Amino acid sequence: MEIPGLGPVLEDNQVEGSYRFGPVAVPVLDGTLCSFIIDGFDGDKRQEDFVDAIRSFLTIDRSVLTDALPSLFAYYRDVVDEAAAQGWDIDVRIESPHDILDHVELGDEPVVSRDPHGDRHVYVSLGCECAWEPEHGLQIVFRDGRTVTKVGPYDGHLTNAAAFADPTLEGVVYHQVK
Repeated sequence: MEIPGLGPVLEDNQVEGSYRFGPVAVPVLDGTLCSFIIDGFDGDKRQEDFVDAIRSFLTIDRSVLTDALPSLFAYYRDVVDEAAAQGWDIDVRIESPHDILDHVELGDEPVVSRDPHGDRHVYVSLGCECAWEPEHGLQIVFRDGRTVTKVGPYDGHLTNAAAFADPTLEGVVYHQVK
Protein backbone atom coordinates (compact mmCIF):
# COMPACT_ATOMS: atom_id res chain seq x y z
CA MET A 1 0.00 0.00 0.00
CA GLU A 2 1.11 3.57 -0.50
CA ILE A 3 0.26 6.47 1.81
CA PRO A 4 0.34 9.76 -0.08
CA GLY A 5 3.18 11.84 1.28
CA LEU A 6 5.00 8.88 2.85
CA GLY A 7 5.27 6.39 0.05
CA PRO A 8 5.09 2.61 0.36
CA VAL A 9 4.05 1.12 3.69
CA LEU A 10 3.68 -2.50 4.72
CA GLU A 11 0.78 -3.97 6.63
CA ASP A 12 1.72 -4.81 10.20
CA ASN A 13 0.69 -8.44 10.63
CA GLN A 14 0.48 -8.06 14.41
CA VAL A 15 -2.26 -5.42 14.54
CA GLU A 16 -5.10 -5.23 12.04
CA GLY A 17 -5.28 -1.86 10.31
CA SER A 18 -1.70 -0.95 11.24
CA TYR A 19 1.14 -0.24 8.87
CA ARG A 20 4.93 0.00 8.98
CA PHE A 21 6.93 2.78 7.39
CA GLY A 22 10.71 2.97 7.20
CA PRO A 23 13.40 2.46 8.19
CA VAL A 24 14.29 6.12 8.09
CA ALA A 25 16.90 8.16 10.00
CA VAL A 26 15.34 10.29 12.76
CA PRO A 27 17.32 13.45 13.71
CA VAL A 28 15.77 13.90 17.18
CA LEU A 29 16.99 10.36 17.95
CA ASP A 30 20.55 11.08 16.79
CA GLY A 31 19.90 9.65 13.34
CA THR A 32 18.70 6.28 14.59
CA LEU A 33 17.05 4.26 11.82
CA CYS A 34 13.43 3.83 12.86
CA SER A 35 10.51 1.83 11.54
CA PHE A 36 7.29 3.66 12.30
CA ILE A 37 4.14 1.80 13.26
CA ILE A 38 1.07 3.66 12.05
CA ASP A 39 -1.90 2.56 14.13
CA GLY A 40 -5.52 3.40 13.37
CA PHE A 41 -4.88 4.86 9.94
CA ASP A 42 -7.58 2.84 8.19
CA GLY A 43 -10.94 4.49 8.55
CA ASP A 44 -9.59 7.70 10.03
CA LYS A 45 -11.31 10.72 8.51
CA ARG A 46 -8.18 12.88 8.67
CA GLN A 47 -5.45 10.52 7.52
CA GLU A 48 -3.29 13.47 6.50
CA ASP A 49 -2.79 14.20 10.22
CA PHE A 50 -0.73 11.00 10.48
CA VAL A 51 1.46 12.04 7.58
CA ASP A 52 1.88 15.53 9.03
CA ALA A 53 2.87 14.12 12.46
CA ILE A 54 5.48 11.82 10.92
CA ARG A 55 6.88 14.58 8.73
CA SER A 56 7.09 16.91 11.73
CA PHE A 57 8.78 14.24 13.82
CA LEU A 58 11.35 13.78 11.07
CA THR A 59 12.21 17.50 11.12
CA ILE A 60 12.61 18.15 14.85
CA ASP A 61 16.05 18.11 16.38
CA ARG A 62 17.58 17.16 19.72
CA SER A 63 16.49 20.49 21.26
CA VAL A 64 12.95 19.09 21.55
CA LEU A 65 14.26 16.38 23.89
CA THR A 66 16.40 18.94 25.70
CA ASP A 67 13.23 20.88 26.53
CA ALA A 68 11.87 17.74 28.24
CA LEU A 69 14.95 17.12 30.43
CA PRO A 70 13.40 18.57 33.63
CA SER A 71 10.40 16.23 33.27
CA LEU A 72 12.62 13.23 32.54
CA PHE A 73 14.77 14.07 35.58
CA ALA A 74 11.64 14.37 37.75
CA TYR A 75 10.64 10.85 36.67
CA TYR A 76 14.11 9.57 37.57
CA ARG A 77 14.04 11.29 40.98
CA ASP A 78 10.60 9.89 41.79
CA VAL A 79 11.70 6.34 40.97
CA VAL A 80 14.85 6.72 43.08
CA ASP A 81 12.89 8.22 45.99
CA GLU A 82 10.28 5.44 45.85
CA ALA A 83 13.00 2.79 45.72
CA ALA A 84 14.70 4.34 48.76
CA ALA A 85 11.38 4.40 50.63
CA GLN A 86 11.02 0.67 49.90
CA GLY A 87 14.59 -0.03 51.04
CA TRP A 88 15.85 -0.79 47.53
CA ASP A 89 18.95 0.69 46.03
CA ILE A 90 19.15 1.90 42.46
CA ASP A 91 22.74 1.85 41.26
CA VAL A 92 22.19 4.71 38.84
CA ARG A 93 23.28 8.14 40.04
CA ILE A 94 22.28 11.05 37.83
CA GLU A 95 23.26 14.44 39.18
CA SER A 96 21.68 16.76 36.66
CA PRO A 97 18.85 16.84 34.13
CA HIS A 98 21.50 17.39 31.45
CA ASP A 99 22.92 13.90 32.17
CA ILE A 100 19.62 12.01 32.00
CA LEU A 101 19.78 11.00 28.34
CA ASP A 102 23.14 9.31 28.97
CA HIS A 103 21.07 6.67 30.83
CA VAL A 104 18.36 6.21 28.20
CA GLU A 105 18.31 3.92 25.19
CA LEU A 106 15.92 5.66 22.83
CA GLY A 107 13.53 3.36 21.00
CA ASP A 108 13.52 2.74 17.27
CA GLU A 109 9.84 1.91 16.65
CA PRO A 110 7.78 5.07 17.09
CA VAL A 111 4.05 4.39 17.17
CA VAL A 112 1.88 6.97 15.44
CA SER A 113 -1.76 7.07 16.54
CA ARG A 114 -4.64 9.40 17.18
CA ASP A 115 -5.81 10.15 20.71
CA PRO A 116 -9.21 8.44 20.69
CA HIS A 117 -10.55 10.33 23.69
CA GLY A 118 -9.12 13.73 24.51
CA ASP A 119 -7.88 16.28 22.03
CA ARG A 120 -7.99 13.88 19.03
CA HIS A 121 -4.48 14.94 17.93
CA VAL A 122 -2.06 12.47 16.39
CA TYR A 123 0.82 11.50 18.65
CA VAL A 124 4.17 9.82 18.13
CA SER A 125 4.90 7.55 21.08
CA LEU A 126 8.35 6.16 21.73
CA GLY A 127 9.10 3.27 24.08
CA CYS A 128 12.60 3.49 25.56
CA GLU A 129 14.84 1.62 27.98
CA CYS A 130 16.18 3.54 30.95
CA ALA A 131 18.79 2.52 33.49
CA TRP A 132 16.79 3.60 36.55
CA GLU A 133 13.55 1.76 35.74
CA PRO A 134 14.19 -1.50 33.85
CA GLU A 135 10.73 -2.91 34.59
CA HIS A 136 8.49 -0.08 33.32
CA GLY A 137 10.96 1.68 31.06
CA LEU A 138 10.29 5.10 29.66
CA GLN A 139 7.68 6.46 27.30
CA ILE A 140 8.20 9.76 25.49
CA VAL A 141 5.19 11.12 23.59
CA PHE A 142 5.28 13.87 20.96
CA ARG A 143 2.04 15.72 20.16
CA ASP A 144 1.65 16.11 16.40
CA GLY A 145 5.24 14.87 16.17
CA ARG A 146 6.52 18.27 17.31
CA THR A 147 6.63 18.66 21.08
CA VAL A 148 7.17 16.31 24.01
CA THR A 149 3.87 16.27 25.88
CA LYS A 150 4.23 13.18 28.08
CA VAL A 151 7.07 11.30 29.76
CA GLY A 152 7.04 8.60 32.40
CA PRO A 153 6.80 4.85 32.71
CA TYR A 154 5.57 3.12 29.56
CA ASP A 155 1.81 2.78 29.96
CA GLY A 156 0.69 3.14 26.35
CA HIS A 157 -1.39 6.25 27.04
CA LEU A 158 -0.81 9.33 24.90
CA THR A 159 -1.53 11.94 27.58
CA ASN A 160 -1.49 12.03 31.36
CA ALA A 161 -5.11 13.17 31.29
CA ALA A 162 -6.00 9.89 29.57
CA ALA A 163 -3.64 7.77 31.71
CA PHE A 164 -5.22 8.97 34.95
CA ALA A 165 -8.73 9.75 33.64
CA ASP A 166 -8.24 13.28 34.94
CA PRO A 167 -8.89 16.22 32.60
CA THR A 168 -7.00 18.57 34.94
CA LEU A 169 -3.81 16.80 33.80
CA GLU A 170 -4.24 17.99 30.22
CA GLY A 171 -0.93 19.53 29.17
CA VAL A 172 1.03 18.00 32.09
CA VAL A 173 4.23 16.44 30.71
CA TYR A 174 5.14 14.37 33.78
CA HIS A 175 2.75 13.38 36.51
CA GLN A 176 4.10 11.83 39.68
CA VAL A 177 2.25 8.74 40.79
CA LYS A 178 1.93 8.62 44.56
